[in-house]
Amino acid sequence: MDTVTRPRILVVGAGFAGVGCVRRLERKLSPDEADVTLVTPFSYQLYLPLLPQVASGVLTPQSIAVSLRRSKKYRTRIIPGGAIGVDLQSKVCVVRTITDRIVNESYDYIVLAPGSVTRTFDIPGLVDHAFGMKTLAEAAYIRDHVISQLDLADASQDPEERAARLQFVVVGGGYAGTETAACLQLLTHNAVKRYPRLDPSLIKWHLIDIAPKLMPELGDKLGLSAQEVLRKRGIEISLGVSIAKAGPEEVTFTDGRVIPTHTLIWTAGVVASPLIATLGAETVRGRLAVNAEMNLPGHDGVFALGDAAAVPDLAKDEDGSICPPTAQHAMRQGGKVADNVIASLRGGPMSPYSHKDLGLVVDLGGKDAVSKPMGVPLRGVPAQAVARGYHWSALRTNVAKTRVLTNWMLNAVAGDDFVRTGFQSRKPAKLRDFEYVHAYLTPEEVRAQVAGGAQVE
Repeated sequence: MDTVTRPRILVVGAGFAGVGCVRRLERKLSPDEADVTLVTPFSYQLYLPLLPQVASGVLTPQSIAVSLRRSKKYRTRIIPGGAIGVDLQSKVCVVRTITDRIVNESYDYIVLAPGSVTRTFDIPGLVDHAFGMKTLAEAAYIRDHVISQLDLADASQDPEERAARLQFVVVGGGYAGTETAACLQLLTHNAVKRYPRLDPSLIKWHLIDIAPKLMPELGDKLGLSAQEVLRKRGIEISLGVSIAKAGPEEVTFTDGRVIPTHTLIWTAGVVASPLIATLGAETVRGRLAVNAEMNLPGHDGVFALGDAAAVPDLAKDEDGSICPPTAQHAMRQGGKVADNVIASLRGGPMSPYSHKDLGLVVDLGGKDAVSKPMGVPLRGVPAQAVARGYHWSALRTNVAKTRVLTNWMLNAVAGDDFVRTGFQSRKPAKLRDFEYVHAYLTPEEVRAQVAGGAQVE
């Protein structure tokens, strides 16, 4: 068949980087020029920066899950599963499908955009008792969980249990942790008014981070401004502090404090997907070492980008500087990698990636926000307008934009319904249940799978 003769382009991951690459390939390649395949467990692109607003109920989950199949021109084949190993010599990617079947997918060109997983440390009890905030299911579950704590506290006759259920701990003073704490605190602040038996002063939110500053990228003034907003709301911020151990009903801080709580949310950074380790190639802080064209040196046709790749940051003067793992870089790298794949396919020259950061936006819920577009510091309503305007414009489809804008307007006018769906109430939803870090193969297992084709358990 003629399809066999066409070059096979395999894209791993449907985040900002992977989807940006696939969309550009579809626009620029003719149907008979190459076959494009995308490996992803879900047929949607998650707009990750708005996840805290799903957790707090401002946005519905569907509004930030942008369908990959909606486009009428979409012709990319989707393999529903996760890549668990890559054999660079044989040019084969090992995929575990959503039905747990292991298949070998051959390629001529591969674009590795598997993203990142939550960075955890060897902290006793952490992965067993902490919630993560990297998936749509986790955000929806956390919302249910937080509301359930109010319900259970309201129903409890034990003052100690009531107090423990109304204490919440968020670890991570970056954008994800700060926005999560801010948005969920606003949720509980508004919800407790519907619980006349509960004392609002019992609700306590703790935001902690081992770093000396909250969101240091914002600079001292804006960072302190964000802290002031959160502290005025009653969020207790502890810097230079982390978790010593976690249990089902209490958390011990490294400064010795023991906080009775049923809610520990861990957002303390990310590391590259374990898929990168299966390649046996050079890495920089766990991210695949690539050149400025995002090509793996010594391996034509192998590209990597986004959170999983150490892409040189040509916009900075420092030697050895790499692009931070942000959505802004991932989106733009996706388009550039697609151009370089096409150039390689057609025998043309590849071009390096370079992009200057456009700024930072932090949505603290309600009318509170801080932002720094093009280096200009903003606070309050102007910052909120910039933050939401940026996120709205970055959404890929008009349907997603309409849904998000409608949700924002409805929430502003009518507030929240404080509904607990209960979809996952009988299933565990802690860090260990969502990261799947043990699903990946070792380089030796990858070679054995490719050579024998037998299922690897």
